[in-house]
Amino acid sequence: MILALLFVPTLGGALAFGLRSQLLRRLSIVLAALLHAALTAVAWVRPPAPAWNGALALDAPGLLFLSITSALFLAAAFYAVGYLQREGSGRRADLEEGFLFANQPEAVFAGCLLLFLATMTLVTLSQNFVVLWIAVEATTLASAPLIYFHRQHRSLEATWKYLMVCSVGIGLALLGTFFLSVAATGPGGRQVPLLLGELVARAGELDDSWLELAFVLLLVGYGTKMGLAPLHTWLPDAHSESPSDVSALMSGALLNCAFLGILRAYQVCGAAGLAERCGGLLTVFGLVSLALAAVFLVGQLDYKRLLAYSSVEHMGILSLGVGLGGTATFGALLHAVNHSLAKAMLFLAAGNILAVYRTKSARDVRGVAAVVPVSGALWIAGLLAITGSPPFGTFLSEFTILRGALAQGRFIVATVYLALLGLIFVAMSSVMLRMVQGEPPAAEHAARRREPLLAVWPPAVLGLGVLLLGVYVPPALEQLLRAASAALGPR
Repeated sequence: MILALLFVPTLGGALAFGLRSQLLRRLSIVLAALLHAALTAVAWVRPPAPAWNGALALDAPGLLFLSITSALFLAAAFYAVGYLQREGSGRRADLEEGFLFANQPEAVFAGCLLLFLATMTLVTLSQNFVVLWIAVEATTLASAPLIYFHRQHRSLEATWKYLMVCSVGIGLALLGTFFLSVAATGPGGRQVPLLLGELVARAGELDDSWLELAFVLLLVGYGTKMGLAPLHTWLPDAHSESPSDVSALMSGALLNCAFLGILRAYQVCGAAGLAERCGGLLTVFGLVSLALAAVFLVGQLDYKRLLAYSSVEHMGILSLGVGLGGTATFGALLHAVNHSLAKAMLFLAAGNILAVYRTKSARDVRGVAAVVPVSGALWIAGLLAITGSPPFGTFLSEFTILRGALAQGRFIVATVYLALLGLIFVAMSSVMLRMVQGEPPAAEHAARRREPLLAVWPPAVLGLGVLLLGVYVPPALEQLLRAASAALGPR
């Protein structure tokens, strides 16, 4: 079944490149998303057997992030159908003869979107550090054309920045993988296989100095793709210029894939007795990311960039939680779920606002509640969710991380954490609330608009999910989160 999880989106992507019919291309996205979600649901009940001599397997952290990815892609797939209908009215080049992909933006979009799902799935299944590196690099190559979908000069700039910065990061991660291989080489030249299970089981045989250096490089390398400050520079441009459903997947799923790469390295270091030092690095990166995000969120008037810098903030929260360890690790993994749902909801709602107002400037957007009331309600709910307000799940997960810090006597860390969260709440609220209130700035926006179902129900379902997690965590999810936390090792 592991190979089926990879085969379904890969085949769907290959077909989407060649299909001539817009209807069939859009149908291929939805069908692949449904099949992938079904296979993921089966994996909860019947864990799949490892494949490729153990290089591909589904452990608790992998299943957690695979589930997030599959759920978000399912919502994004339905949203993409309506999005492509809106965009397609001005794009007729894909009706020309031939298979010139440069003249078929929708074919490229559909094909790369499904390949993006395939590569993210490969990340969650990878148990071999070389395969993991290949998979993370493949996510970059699959998603880059999606950023350039609108074919504007800003989209081109964002795409190249994404490729260049992430290439530097992935190069450092490759060097970290080499150092990990050196750490796994014994005095007699005996090599411990670069399989996660083997490295954890035989962590006592690894060279601590090389292993610690490998972790630093993997943290910086994958941290670049994750959006940890100060390595986040690609993220605001890429998220801002991408189509809204792509932004939702990049922020809600792609960043998690890079985070998983760091967690894999941390598992090995924890088994080798380096959890304290490596956790300290994660804590520092987490606080720096929170602080830098707070600085850039203050006065930010591009509402898609606002959401992008919010992603930097939440990646910092994840890093901080794992760095603290113990209860905070459970909170960080729960927060990964909550953030993914809330941020994807917000990006999809932002797409609805952008479709009506035709601007990303928050200064020029007023009266959203009157013009598109459902999207306005989702925008406010998303604000409350993403800033950790009760009763949303983000409040529970952020509070769990705070409780973990206080339980360890890390009062300075807890104080800085709370102060930065408060500042970020004020910064985001001051922008997002004004967008919903007041009168529309132009006469053409004054009339109430009809909101298509495919534009509002995907973010609404995601919003209900993060709301549910604030009042009730399903036992199956709680058990998976505890298993994933245990895999990272107690501290």
